Amino acid sequence: MARDDKIRMPSSTAGITQYWDEVKTKIEMRPEYVVGIAILIIVLEILLHLYGTAWFGLG
Repeated sequence: MARDDKIRMPSSTAGITQYWDEVKTKIEMRPEYVVGIAILIIVLEILLHLYGTAWFGLG
């Protein structure tokens, strides 16, 4: 009789499905562009807070 000392792993993935390989978006941006756009929006908001009333004649 043969000795079976090997550890056996389950033969199936037990219903676990990985979806990230199937999802494709129409808009893809590099992370550097996202950070740059965020910084640009922050600077624009600071400028509008400081000078916006004078620029638009509200003050």
